[in-house]
Amino acid sequence: MGDLFMLWVVMVICCTTLSSSAWSVNNFLMTGPKAYLTYTTSVALGAQSGIEECKFQFAWERWNCPENALQLSTHNRLRSATRETSFIHAISSAGVMYTITKNCSMGDFENCGCDESKNGKTGGHGWIWGGCSDNVELGERISKLFVDSLEKGKDARALMNLHNNRAGRLAVRATMKRTCKCHGISGSCSIQTCWLQLADFRETGDYLKTKYNQALKIEMDKRQLRAGNSAEGRWALTEEAFLPSAEIELIFLEESPDYCIRNSSLGIYGTEGRECLQSNRNTSRWEQHNCGHLCTECGLQVEERRTETISSCNCKFQWCCTVKCDQCRHIVNKYYCTHFPDSAQSQGKGSAQ
Repeated sequence: MGDLFMLWVVMVICCTTLSSSAWSVNNFLMTGPKAYLTYTTSVALGAQSGIEECKFQFAWERWNCPENALQLSTHNRLRSATRETSFIHAISSAGVMYTITKNCSMGDFENCGCDESKNGKTGGHGWIWGGCSDNVELGERISKLFVDSLEKGKDARALMNLHNNRAGRLAVRATMKRTCKCHGISGSCSIQTCWLQLADFRETGDYLKTKYNQALKIEMDKRQLRAGNSAEGRWALTEEAFLPSAEIELIFLEESPDYCIRNSSLGIYGTEGRECLQSNRNTSRWEQHNCGHLCTECGLQVEERRTETISSCNCKFQWCCTVKCDQCRHIVNKYYCTHFPDSAQSQGKGSAQ
């Protein structure tokens, strides 16, 4: 039980204070093979890496993946079924799978290493499987065991979450890279040996962000949600509601709330006080409209603030063996969303995180 307690501690540290129901692990983990407890720390770190990637992907949007996002997505009273919820579940599940797979390939777990199941088989014209492929099979299995076990509901939201968990794991597979090594006389590369490796997790995040933008809204027929012994069995009853390729898509059931305005009961902080990106020649078209999206369209004004920053500069190598740098001061203009002076709109809108 010590490792299980560690999982609780790490997840509470990573994801802020959570209710006991939010991260309770099912009875299987309490009474099942102790071998699974080996992965608890990696599972917690993987979930946190997912949230960190979520924060990066949504840093300049109205909903910016706050620290309590994962808690709210699993809390019985507060959980929603929006496209933001779909991304949280997908990226968290992907983060756990990615971390477990990475640790396995690095030899951090006993009896776990490369996936050599395809080695020696022809993969395509001029190349064969070989080398050390990342063991995504184990990563996927452990992610499914831990992450899916947190979903104890029997309603449409539970089915949605399980679907998006799986979509996150499929995203890890979809972004894997084939790496090859040439063989032949004098480097002729007459044959190549290839293996699959995990891409940088940022690529998985980018992939899922695209899926978020294309997420499918599902109108769930409640009559399809019949009683059953497993969530997987109940899910099979609803497959007809989806397109053939829907397993790799993110799905949601309800429209997103207004993220402009603070709503404590929903865990929404609003955009007041948020920094935004102001238009200039070197920014993308999306960045050029960022202050308008975060501030103006939310009934706020854009306030410019001049900030002094200090950074190392004029660095020189000195024999032997140090680098000496000067400290340079720069004035940087930053932009924030604030209320208009004496605006009646300030009533009810909240402050920044």
